[in-house]
Parts: sequence; C-alpha cells; structure tokens
Amino acid sequence: MSSSDPSGRAELARLIADAQRVVVFTGAGISTESGIPDFRSPGGVWSKMKPIYFQDFVASEERRREAWERAFTGRAGWVGREPNAGHMAVARLVASGKASAVITQNVDNLHQASGVPSERIIELHGNASYAACLECGLRHELEELKALYQATGDLPACRDCEGIVKTATISFGQAMPAEPMARAEAETLACDLFLVLGSSLVVYPAAGFPIMAKRNGARLAIVNREATELDPYADLVLHDEIGPVMTAAAPAN
Repeated sequence: MSSSDPSGRAELARLIADAQRVVVFTGAGISTESGIPDFRSPGGVWSKMKPIYFQDFVASEERRREAWERAFTGRAGWVGREPNAGHMAVARLVASGKASAVITQNVDNLHQASGVPSERIIELHGNASYAACLECGLRHELEELKALYQATGDLPACRDCEGIVKTATISFGQAMPAEPMARAEAETLACDLFLVLGSSLVVYPAAGFPIMAKRNGARLAIVNREATELDPYADLVLHDEIGPVMTAAAPAN
C-alpha cells in the first residue's frame, strides 16, 4: 500500500496493536516535518555544504574552524527545532510500553525533546546538540564553547585534558560507536515489529537492521515518502507523511 490510503494507516495501527514489542527506527524524513533539512535530496544539507571528513577534522585546524563555524551559526539546521506530530506519536508508543526502543540515524535531539527517555533512544550517528572530547569523552555544552570561541577566537579544547573537542556526531570516516550498534542489534532481535519512519535505508550498517529483524521473524513496516530498496521485504509500505500516519496509528488518548 502507498500514498495516503486510509486502509494502509488502519493496517499500520493493527500491526502496532498486535505487536508485543515494537522497535522504531527513524531517519531524516521524520524531522523534515519539523523544518530540519535532510542530507541527500536536492536542497538538502550536502547540496549546500560538503561534509567534513573525520580525518580532515582531526588533522586540520582550518577544517576544525570551518566545522565549528557551521555548528555555532546553525547553518546545517540540525538543531533548534521542535518535535512534530510524528515524534510525539513515537513518544506515546514508548510511554505506553508498546515500543521498547527508538533507534535513530538523526542527530537533532528531537526524540529527547518529545519526551522519550534518553535510555530508550539509541543514537547511531550521535547528537549535534552538544560536544565531546575525542580523547577522554568529556561532554561539553555548545553554548559554553561558543561563548569562549567568540571571546577568544581559540578553537574549543577539552577543559580537562586539552584534547580536541568535536560535536557529538559521527562524521564521515569516523568509526560507528560500538555500544549503540550492539544495543540496536539486541533490540532488533528482540522485537516482533520493526517500524521504519523516514529513512531511505541506504546508509549501512544502520540500514541492515530492518532485514535483520525480518529474518528473525519480526514484521516490518516502512513509512517513507519515497520508495526504498527494502520495500519488497516489508509487510507494509506507506509512501506518506509521517506525522499524519503516526497520529492515526498511535492517537493521543
């Protein structure tokens, strides 16, 4: 089923109702309805600015300065928005106990802002709303780093070990974080419904989780405006807007 077919929305509601343990997997498409641009489409983030690879960030002061200018000016548009109806519906699924975890490719912190407890969110690509030291892992708040940068012009450094500090996102060329990947795999293998919301399912290894769930016996539902390569394997496919779909499938009481 595709488009805004009411029967498709009803079928998704039935799949959720029948499930004992749902895992929600979200990509950029759930956040475009909050005004956050996606990465790969025309007009998306990477059509306006080229990504800075991790190795270049570490090796080049010039590239680090460019990265921090982007972060401090918000040019990428990743943070500072509000959760939309899709995020709120996901939060309701978690609060009701229906969904055990939210695995997200997003870095915008909107699942936390919608009320999902941090321990239920598995961030595969990190978080753009704060920074961390690459040496010791200490968390640094962006507003504090920005104030120091504007006052001195010095690049952010760790207040404890003076190591290189970077926004807590996973950049191109940076290793995927082992703990979130392991948690995501465990949740994927424990669910009986794997619900994809707004992911093109082209970025691996993250895009491997839907098939892992399906091969383990779970149902697979995909809600995305465009077709994905995994659509043929899904029990339900909706090419529709996530907010209205999820509001219908997981309505507020």
